[in-house]
Amino acid sequence: MATIGKSANIFFFQVFLVLSLLLAVTMAEKKLIKGGKILEANSTPECDTGFAVRAGDSCSSVAETFSLTSDFFDSINPNLDCDSLFLGQWLCVQGTPS
Repeated sequence: MATIGKSANIFFFQVFLVLSLLLAVTMAEKKLIKGGKILEANSTPECDTGFAVRAGDSCSSVAETFSLTSDFFDSINPNLDCDSLFLGQWLCVQGTPS
């Protein structure tokens, strides 16, 4: 009886280790599975057309010039600080959001 209990404990410990390893690998790969399709968790946007900032430009003026919504403009220009634009800075004005 003690042997069966000990074997069961070892079995559950091994299952725990395997599941922990699978979780660690999944987290390390940073991939999500949605609808049977593997997607990158933090995919980067694809920029098809760039625009160089000119004097007087702002994020909203550039978005308006290219008929982009502010949400779409933000999605194709992640981590952009609109308060710190500089002359010649490249902004994405056409592409696929992340």
